[in-house]
Amino acid sequence: MTDTVLDRFLRYVVIDTQSDPASSTQPTTEKQKDLGRLLVEELLEIGLSDAHLDEHGYVYATIPANTDKSVPVICFCSHMDTAPDFTGKNVKPQMVKAYAGGDIQLPGDPSRVIRVSEHPELRNQIGNDIVTTDGTTLLGADDKAGLAEIVAAAQILVDNPGIKHGTIKILFTPDEEVGRGVNKVDLKKLGAEFAYTMDGETAGHIEDETFSADSVDIVIAGVAIHPGFAKGRMENAIKIAGAIIDRLPKEIAPETTEGKQGFIHPTGVAGSMEKAAISLIIRDFTDEGLTEKETVLEAIVKDVMKAYPGSTYRFDVKEQYRNMKVVLDRHPEIVENAVEAVRRADMTPVRGSIRGGTDGSRLSFMGLPCPNIFAGGHAFHSPLEWISRQDMEKAVRTIVELAKVWEERA
Repeated sequence: MTDTVLDRFLRYVVIDTQSDPASSTQPTTEKQKDLGRLLVEELLEIGLSDAHLDEHGYVYATIPANTDKSVPVICFCSHMDTAPDFTGKNVKPQMVKAYAGGDIQLPGDPSRVIRVSEHPELRNQIGNDIVTTDGTTLLGADDKAGLAEIVAAAQILVDNPGIKHGTIKILFTPDEEVGRGVNKVDLKKLGAEFAYTMDGETAGHIEDETFSADSVDIVIAGVAIHPGFAKGRMENAIKIAGAIIDRLPKEIAPETTEGKQGFIHPTGVAGSMEKAAISLIIRDFTDEGLTEKETVLEAIVKDVMKAYPGSTYRFDVKEQYRNMKVVLDRHPEIVENAVEAVRRADMTPVRGSIRGGTDGSRLSFMGLPCPNIFAGGHAFHSPLEWISRQDMEKAVRTIVELAKVWEERA
């Protein structure tokens, strides 16, 4: 068994760990524990004697401090599951060594091509070793790259006692991709003061801001009548749902927004003549923006329902997560230290926002402030997913440098 970050990554991605949003268990799929057990085995081999997998699918471990200074306990976190969006079974990683530029055609499905025009970051990868799939599955760089980087960095810290650092905690979570990554985490057992998710994209990037997120479920009760006797009486719930969806503002949809713009996005619809349901997600970088969009959405529903006086609706809003910047701004040293670590790893730090969320969003509001650091992957949740060996190595170096920065500044 070899132990470079690339070796570890290639071992991890062939294990199917897709989570399942329809499952009510924790973890949502038992197969996530297959990877959890391998990770524990590797952490124990490194020398982290407390590494273990709990019944909920979390992996915990500790790198003991080797300094006399009183250093805040920090944690590095990544998730083990892959997204339900595309299959993660029978992953066949491919290597493009010393990438010379140009589009990359995937051998398992030649119709799938990673095009430079659509993935401009490839222009910064000339000479690097690119890992892709064969085009028939996800790769799983989201977030098995983060796992491999944390384990590889842990080995460097253990093998090099001259690198001084405080106590460092490791947390690997299940079910992040279905929004349940920290539902059962034991923060008291973890015992960290601050954390970093290794779950971002481009090398050098640090994200201290996420969307705020709510879900909305609209349930419509129509008026069901035998269609032969329906004139003037039937109110078809399917048609009511269709009218609501048709009225959604085109300019605040995922496909028409970017940057700091939020959106309203229908994610599911089901129904019969008598009853129909629409599931939506609302995203914005401010709570006020969320409220405005939910107000717009309910106004549309109310207006559509005027034409159906015999029908009723239910409008349920559920909080999902909130913009972690609110918490992180109270602890500026967390991001400042990460910026310094990226600089020491010979990259230009770039601070940004995530048009999405991470485990760090919820951890921040649970009392563990947690920005996001790049892991190096691109085109997440698709068969065009790719990552370079060199960017993973940069992430490993960033973790090691970050451990040093916290010890030096203590």
